[in-house]
Formats: sequence, structure tokens, C-alpha cells
Amino acid sequence: FLGKELLKLAGEANDLTGYQERQSEVLNFWKDTEEEIVKPFLDSLDSELSGTIRKVLYDVEQSFIEIQADTAALVTSDIGKIEVSPRDTAIDSVHGLSTTDQTVAENNQQPLVSAHDSNPTPGEVSTEEAEKPIEGSGRAPSSSLETALKQLKSMIIARKKTYRIDPKRLARVQSVLNQYAGTHNFHNYTISKLPRDPSAKRVIKSFTVGPKPIIINETEWLSLKVHGQSFMMHQIRKMVTMAALIIRCGCPEERMNDTYGHEKLTVPKAPSLGLLLERPVFDTYNKKMRVEDVEGKGEVAFEKYEKEIEEFKQREIYERIFREEDAHDTFHSFFASLDVLQKSDLLYLSSLGVPAAKRQMAESEKDGKSVEQIIPEVSDDEGEDANGQEG
Repeated sequence: FLGKELLKLAGEANDLTGYQERQSEVLNFWKDTEEEIVKPFLDSLDSELSGTIRKVLYDVEQSFIEIQADTAALVTSDIGKIEVSPRDTAIDSVHGLSTTDQTVAENNQQPLVSAHDSNPTPGEVSTEEAEKPIEGSGRAPSSSLETALKQLKSMIIARKKTYRIDPKRLARVQSVLNQYAGTHNFHNYTISKLPRDPSAKRVIKSFTVGPKPIIINETEWLSLKVHGQSFMMHQIRKMVTMAALIIRCGCPEERMNDTYGHEKLTVPKAPSLGLLLERPVFDTYNKKMRVEDVEGKGEVAFEKYEKEIEEFKQREIYERIFREEDAHDTFHSFFASLDVLQKSDLLYLSSLGVPAAKRQMAESEKDGKSVEQIIPEVSDDEGEDANGQEG
């Protein structure tokens, strides 16, 4: 749904050329996947089963989409995906943030992102979802259909893992992350904050992506490192999602400025997998100690424990994150759920911007459900503080 709508709205906004240019590195990814993997697989099945699966893949209006075979990515409006996972390359690292010792200690957190998902895929699901009854039918899918969908899903995920981000696209990721630097109103990046609430304003000193992706278990990962003064609940996870969606949706970078305005916009929160506070940064305190350390307390520094810190992170944190994603396809499920969501909430990411999302707002309000209520939880929220700070 999302992929088709973005392409349609780009044409409506006379921005089709610009949209395609922003998606140039992934423009043929799903088209090639369809030709090289999906069609040969469907051709190998009997005609009845093949026809049923084609409806699942290509007809997003079908209630059958409930089983979302992870293949709906066949809509050829390709959009790149970024996943979050941990790969540390600097003092402030991974799905987290860095903090300095001012009134509120700054947090150092670094999100790692897996780059193997290249665009909105209309119709992806987990094995559990494939076992649900078909909506409106009152029956479960036949075992042959279920087996075929699982096979196809597995093939699609394997294909995604072959994706390697183009240097030009990686540079665009950094350009998008640069939009966060400075003081902004992040009311759309948390919960229970009104646009005019002064506490929604936060300072981001830097947000960077590691220049060298790494390959773990055949999947390419990017390390994201954000350094700020303090963070609200879900803020980091929503910042990662917004950056990923701007890239995946071929959205102009300036659109991020709309999220800082008074308009209430939907920004789903990325899975918490890969989010960690690497270390606090006590720059202000250390600067003061260098001048007036009369009690000999000394500066707070972690450098002498660098070896032990790195070994612990690799053994207890990073390896677990890689294993979790490899076993459960957490980010794959998250982005797939956004791709098939038949609501207008995310259409502000299209070439038409916020007006496109507002067109069907009245209809969206009728069902009484927000995007995050509809999207299944693909990660737990442990580590988040009830007082509103990012854990």
C-alpha cells in the first residue's frame, strides 16, 4: 500500500523524476527480485495455488492480505530500508545517545542499522501471522498455501540480506541525520507532549552513521551514534524510524522540518533491539575539575577501561542483538507492517507532504485506532523509564 501510494502521489505532485532520482540506487531491487525469485517460484506451483498467492501479493485491497506473505514487496516502487542494530565505532555509540555533565547528564547511545531491506514492501508477515485465519473467511489457510507462503517469505528475506547500501545512499543517510542537529521541538517523537510544551524542546549535538558498514551473518549493518543532552521516552527510536522512512520513501529531506512544527504527525517507534546507552559524557564536570580540583577527585574518564568495555559490549550486547535479528527478523517485521498499513497517516512522507496525510484524516479517525495501535509490537519496552526518559 505505502509503496503504491508514494509512487501515485509523486506523479500527482509532478515530482516523479525527483522521486525516482532519490530512489535511483534501489529502483530495480524489487523488480529484479520479482523476476529472478518470485515469478520462477510461482511458476513452479500448480495453477490454483499460484493464483491464490498472486492475489495475496498483488491485490492489497484483498482481506487476504491479513496473512501478509513477506513478499508484498513486489510493488516496484522501490524504497530503501534501514534496520537498527549495534555496531560501535566511537565514544558515543549505538541505538543510543551521549550526554554531557550539565544539569541533565547527556546520554551516549548508538543505534545500529541493518541495511538489507531496500523499500516499502506491501504485504509482509511473520510465521505466526501466516497461521491466523483468513479475515472474513472463517477458516485457516490450507497447509499447502501456508507452506508455500513460508517458503516464499524465506526466499524474500534471504534476498533482502544480499542488499548492500550504495555509497551515495549512505551519504544521504548522513545528510538526513544531520537534520536533527540543533535545538528542535520533538513533540512528535515522544508521547503525551503538546506542541507548545517547552519541555519538548531538546538539543541534539550530533547524529552520525558509521562510514563503513559491516557484514554479520550475511546481513549488512550500519552503526548510528547520537549525542544529545537528554531524551524523552521513545525519542531515539522514533528518530531512527523517521530517518529510515525518509530514505525508504524517497522523501525530500526538508520534510523533517514539518515534524518539528505544531502539526501532529505519526512517527512509529522502531524496535528497541539495538538501542543502548554506551556511556555518559561528563565534559562540563571534567573541564571544571581541570581548573579547580582541590579535593583531588579527578576527571571521570572511561578510556583506561576501553578494552574491557569493548569485550563486554561485543560478548553480551552486540552478539545478542545479531542473534535476535537473525532468529526473529524483528526489523523486517516492523517495516513490513508499515508497508501494508492501509492508513493515510504516513503519507506526509510522499511528494505531496502533510496535505496528503490529511486527505483521509476524517476516515482514519473513524476506526479510532492509531498507527502504533495497529502495528504489532515487535519488541518489548524494557529499559524505558516510566518518568519519560529513554532507558
